[in-house]
Amino acid sequence: MKKKQAGPQQTCEFVSYKTLLISPSHLSRHLTTSLLSPLSPPWRDYSFPPMDLRRRPPKPPVTNNNNSNGSFRSYQPRTSDDDHRRRATTIAPPPKASDALPLPLYLTNAVFFTLFFSVAYYLLHRWRDKIRYNTPLHVVTITELGAIIALIASFIYLLGFFGIDFVQSFISRASGDAWDLADTIDDDDHRLVTCSPPTPIVSVAKLPNPEPIVTESLPEEDEEIVKSVIDGVIPSYSLESRLGDCKRAASIRREALQRVTGRSIEGLPLDGFDYESILGQCCEMPVGYIQIPVGIAGPLLLDGYEYSVPMATTEGCLVASTNRGCKAMFISGGATSTVLKDGMTRAPVVRFASARRASELKFFLENPENFDTLAVVFNRSSRFARLQSVKCTIAGKNAYVRFCCSTGDAMGMNMVSKGVQNVLEYLTDDFPDMDVIGISGNFCSDKKPAAVNWIEGRGKSVVCEAVIRGEIVNKVLKTSVAALVELNMLKNLAGSAVAGSLGGFNAHASNIVSAVFIATGQDPAQNVESSQCITMMEAINDGKDIHISVTMPSIEVGTVGGGTQLASQSACLNLLGVKGASTESPGMNARRLATIVAGAVLAGELSLMSAIAAGQLVRSHMKYNRSSRDISGATTTTTTTT
Repeated sequence: MKKKQAGPQQTCEFVSYKTLLISPSHLSRHLTTSLLSPLSPPWRDYSFPPMDLRRRPPKPPVTNNNNSNGSFRSYQPRTSDDDHRRRATTIAPPPKASDALPLPLYLTNAVFFTLFFSVAYYLLHRWRDKIRYNTPLHVVTITELGAIIALIASFIYLLGFFGIDFVQSFISRASGDAWDLADTIDDDDHRLVTCSPPTPIVSVAKLPNPEPIVTESLPEEDEEIVKSVIDGVIPSYSLESRLGDCKRAASIRREALQRVTGRSIEGLPLDGFDYESILGQCCEMPVGYIQIPVGIAGPLLLDGYEYSVPMATTEGCLVASTNRGCKAMFISGGATSTVLKDGMTRAPVVRFASARRASELKFFLENPENFDTLAVVFNRSSRFARLQSVKCTIAGKNAYVRFCCSTGDAMGMNMVSKGVQNVLEYLTDDFPDMDVIGISGNFCSDKKPAAVNWIEGRGKSVVCEAVIRGEIVNKVLKTSVAALVELNMLKNLAGSAVAGSLGGFNAHASNIVSAVFIATGQDPAQNVESSQCITMMEAINDGKDIHISVTMPSIEVGTVGGGTQLASQSACLNLLGVKGASTESPGMNARRLATIVAGAVLAGELSLMSAIAAGQLVRSHMKYNRSSRDISGATTTTTTTT
């Protein structure tokens, strides 16, 4: 980091009548002022307020060296090596009052709101009387004419004040930088120059200039669109709808991003991806896609079926370790699994005027006589949604209602949310004083470690077990039954308890869950609760063999919707035989995927615990998880345009 010392200086503000920029809000307020004050002095026609900078903080001013005699000096624009640096002038702080009236802003808004609705009501009332008495509408009195003028003036003000975002999206900014007052200042322009007192000495940190690279040229039409995106004329998020070509939109957005940031993303691939498949459902404003290698662990012998488990990961040894666990389980006869529960949850938070009233809602919802009615209302949301239970918890005068329902082969968050919305609308008849604060009150609980998920379960609750023979433990896993049992007690049970872990009584369940989730198109953020797991190991058959199990109460997976429909993720689901919705029984594919996740976790737990017990963890990672490849040439570079 290089630091540049700036000396005392005078800050000058230059106003060019030829390049003066006026934001739509300032223009509308100026017009309103002109309508309301026709006798305002002539100089008001040339006095515009500074640009509205509330969207982001103002940039540091570009200052000039102080003149010893304090006289005015002509402005000399500086040229920078960076093509994206903009010249700026000092901007006066925004006024505390509106430009239309010499009042505080909130009072000005109140005045125009009142004026707009009052004159609108008056004119509608007058026109109704004219229609009733057959009076021509174009015949107006002086009072009605004044009301029409006031209506137009107030409408212009309100449009300029509240419609600024909408208006700006259709107006081209004259500057390449939306937050500067002027982009260029011609030498022959006439300027007003006002100088402020010298500013104190400040230290300005400056980033080093990396070696630039030249980007590929674009077609002329695309080049114009890139410039419009940079200038803010075309919003980046609207490129797909404007162009009708998702790949082209991603390419243009990518080029604009590189020019704005000055950083290259050349290593981020663009070609070879179907951007149409993610439009409106998976990702917004794409500029490329990430490549994550997919390895195969297996065969995993689970419930009499063999599965080749796809794992998308960048962690060395993870796939190899899981594969070793699958081998030990396969030789020992495989594993078995059981789905204990299948139900997605959503818990809105509602508020009443008193705790007693909130308690009445709790008693109503948990009354078995009302469940059938609630289920009928809830199940309208989908042909797969089936309400299973309703549990309500009170916190003062707030009620947290946890709905649980089956969702077929979908993960089901949207499905259960729609059902909850139906029930809340139904409850307003009996509880009109109920105030719905939020559709989710974190009693669900989604994407957060929570005891309610650990105890009650969320998604699919699965237990998976296997018996590993003693000779397999010795030959394949390179350890002993006694060492595994002792390590599991001291590490996974006692160690996690000492750490105050919540559902983390395992070695590395989240490693396997995350890898399988990414490969099969699940929501990676739900790894938080889906990885809650307790690993149990017990010596059996007089200590010769070992019984190992994993209990996972909150595996949240689906085989339809979301990222499961993308080509790569769909291929991985097809490899497991659980692609799409089940034709045999709704929800069967999703439940089978949950058992496969638990089986892979079981294999990973068995192998990692064996490596730790045998003292092989560090040695194996140093051998397989250390790259000797020279990546010095793969550093990030900057990009400039020609």
